[in-house]
Amino acid sequence: MTSVCGHLLGIEFKAPFQKWHSCNPVLLFDAEVEKYCPDNMIQIKRTLEKEARQCQALIIWTDCDREGENIGFEIIDVCKAVKPNLQVFRAKFSEITPNSIRRACETLTEPDTNISDAVDVRQELDLRIGAAFTRFQTLRLQKIFPESLANQLISYGSCQFPTLGFVVERFKAIQAFIPETFYKIKVLHEVEGDSVEFSWKRNRLFNHTACLVLYQICMEDPIATVTSVTSKPKSKWRPLPLDTVELEKLASRKLRINAKETMKIAEKLYTQGFISYPRTETNIFPATLDLSPLVEQQTHSQVWGTFAQRVLDQPGGPNPRQGKNSDQAHPPIHPTKFNNTLQGNEGRVYEFIVRHFLACVSQDAVGQETVVDIDIAQEKFSASGLMIIARNYLDVYPYDRWSTKVIPVYEQGSQFQPSAVEMVDGQTSPPQLLTEADLISLMEKHGIGTDATHADHIETIKSRMYVGLTDDQRFLPGELGMGLVEGYNSMGYEMSKPNLRAEFEADLKQVSEGRKDKWSVLQHHIQKYKAVFIESVRKAKKLDEALSPYLGAAQEITEAEEQDMEIPLPVRKCPNCGRDMVLKKKREGNSKFLSCVGYPACKTAVWFPDTVLDVSRDYSVCPTCQPHPVHMLKLKFRRGTLPPMMPLEFVGCIGGCDETLRVVLDLKYLRAGGEGGGGEDPRPPAPRPHRPEPPRSNPQPSLPPPVPSWAPQPRPPPGGSNISADPDSDVIVCNCGQDALLLTVRKDGPNQGRQFYKCNGGSCNFFLWADQPSQQGPPQSRGPPLPLPRTSQPPRPSLGFRNGGGRGQEEGAGGHGDQRMCNCNEVAVTRTVQKDGPNKGRMFHTCGKLRDQQCGFFQWADENVPPPGGFGGAFNGGGDGGKRGRTIMGDAAANKPPAAKKPRSCGICHLPGHTRVTCPQR
Repeated sequence: MTSVCGHLLGIEFKAPFQKWHSCNPVLLFDAEVEKYCPDNMIQIKRTLEKEARQCQALIIWTDCDREGENIGFEIIDVCKAVKPNLQVFRAKFSEITPNSIRRACETLTEPDTNISDAVDVRQELDLRIGAAFTRFQTLRLQKIFPESLANQLISYGSCQFPTLGFVVERFKAIQAFIPETFYKIKVLHEVEGDSVEFSWKRNRLFNHTACLVLYQICMEDPIATVTSVTSKPKSKWRPLPLDTVELEKLASRKLRINAKETMKIAEKLYTQGFISYPRTETNIFPATLDLSPLVEQQTHSQVWGTFAQRVLDQPGGPNPRQGKNSDQAHPPIHPTKFNNTLQGNEGRVYEFIVRHFLACVSQDAVGQETVVDIDIAQEKFSASGLMIIARNYLDVYPYDRWSTKVIPVYEQGSQFQPSAVEMVDGQTSPPQLLTEADLISLMEKHGIGTDATHADHIETIKSRMYVGLTDDQRFLPGELGMGLVEGYNSMGYEMSKPNLRAEFEADLKQVSEGRKDKWSVLQHHIQKYKAVFIESVRKAKKLDEALSPYLGAAQEITEAEEQDMEIPLPVRKCPNCGRDMVLKKKREGNSKFLSCVGYPACKTAVWFPDTVLDVSRDYSVCPTCQPHPVHMLKLKFRRGTLPPMMPLEFVGCIGGCDETLRVVLDLKYLRAGGEGGGGEDPRPPAPRPHRPEPPRSNPQPSLPPPVPSWAPQPRPPPGGSNISADPDSDVIVCNCGQDALLLTVRKDGPNQGRQFYKCNGGSCNFFLWADQPSQQGPPQSRGPPLPLPRTSQPPRPSLGFRNGGGRGQEEGAGGHGDQRMCNCNEVAVTRTVQKDGPNKGRMFHTCGKLRDQQCGFFQWADENVPPPGGFGGAFNGGGDGGKRGRTIMGDAAANKPPAAKKPRSCGICHLPGHTRVTCPQR
């Protein structure tokens, strides 16, 4: 047999996220967590491992509540790690007495996974929420209010904040209270030295004139007539059996001991065997629990022993008043052993528990109440008297008071002259500040925390200086507490309200009962709090403004510092790990890059070239790229780095659907392996040959290769039109289907005087150098080439883009001089990189269609050389027809000399010598 001391294992973020400045706090909602053994528990863990090696069975005797069940599973995990075949049993008990222990041994059960799971969910969510909000508000507010908060931890907890909210709400209600004057009529009657006050049935009026009129009517004929005299039995109910919340509240009110100290004492009394388990929600004694022996033990007391004997002698014996709540785990708190040697607060708490137990199993106090009603000028008044017949439980329970009230004997129909009829005024009074008992009642009502954690949450807001105590032990919010609550409430989420946490506590209960799944509940609430956190950071200035009246003027911070504190919003999902990708600043300079939040585990990134002066996330979403949403980016380019007709600032998509943006930015995503630099390493990957497929007896058209879920789909052409151009035409047509406009570059530079084509209407981004049209062999412009004649094969979806066009080289093969086929099964065109950089002058193959119709096919021309020995026609895999980016093989094609330049011809009659503008058939 051995023991543990509380939780054996703790939960913490993995090493890269543990330091405060290691990451943006928003990442803590998704960061990996792990369980670890704290240093002060290492020896206990070793002892468990040593004992487990020598045993065949393990019996868990931890407390029978959620935390105890979770501690039990921590013990099981440690022991089974060294002995996997260990048998495990669970002992269920409520008190440390011989009978209870014997009964537990005879009824061993299995540990309850659901109850333990509820604790795991609570621990992980509390860690993520607490760490994220605490880091955010501490780091920000220390910078904004350096003189007041320079070294102060400004913690946040999803339970402690609503608890603070109750205190602030009551204080603000008192501040906002406006007293009102009221008026009422009072009647006094003195008989043989006894004075009786009759109260007005109207109670009070807030209109002075109305009350004055009624008072004057009474004074005109101030004779009182007794209209009724009724006498009826009156009982004062004995208390309900004691649960944890009532123990905390009554100890605070009656004994002036705070809840934290009360629970500490109760746990000590429990471990010493003097009382039953003190953490229970039950106020019903089970029928199987024999109460007589428990009462009989208390007959030895010189203080309440006589009353305990009276309880045993009463008809029916101990007869507890029953409540309505049961946690199906523990009975109400009651004494299990007599003791008369305890001192100080321990003795006071033990005495209270004994007296409460004896009171609830005895009988109600009984009395006789007399009510006298009188009439003065048709205004009704009444008075009551009380005669106590049997005190019963009041004899042992001094914490309740019930006093006799004597009134003279009145007879119905008799009349008398009142000693005085007065009109008095008063004022309504504001509510009082909350006591600890009031606060616990509100926490229980709204589902904040559990009976086991109420005291801890209250102690936390006291230790953080969010609240203080007045001389009469009532809670008063501090300046920091007031500012925090007002700031978060002004954001619109009302985080100091109990709604968010109460919903979570309700879900935890369903997890513990097996009605909800652990992981679904955890993810639901993580995402909910993450959304609240992101919005809170976005509106952080409201927090500064709310705290300024209490802590002084906020410190001005630079725009750069403000941006550093901002949380980047997700642009798209990472193609490697599926987590968010966000914009980040480089350590040197102001340029940005797109990075996966899973770094360093995932190194996927997109590096923007130096030609991009600024990039930011736009709220618009690309309708084509998947997985949805892929947000558009606002891009600002350096002057002179784009073709003349392209604007320097525009909104574009980097999901892979925008061919122009891909070429201009030279975008490269990292491979799934996470190796290499996203665009920094210009060296292409080595080509990887395909494995040949066995030939099929009945060849079928091959299916398109599987498209990754994140790959962009080809965009339809503008307006949905299908634009084509005649290859024999001498007219250049833009993407709109209109004749392109011929212009000349006038700007100083290497292209000055060079002619180019652009859209005549300016509605599309068409661009083409005049001296390199698509009919003249491989074009070298970045403008979209005119489409080649369509084949009967349907176009295949885009495969997105990778580093250096790796997909293109995997899908195609062939040697020098071979004709390349794109993913549309059409002949690919060859272009040359014009942009300054390591690839300038390098040739590549791409789809020959209009930009908006391109399939996304891409290959470097110098990477398509087959390895020595070649794969011949089997490079693409025999029977599938070689349609996966296939190459048309043939010696004649390989040795064919370059074709002569074809003369321009009319686009209408297709004859040379004139253009469609001067065509006689027009």
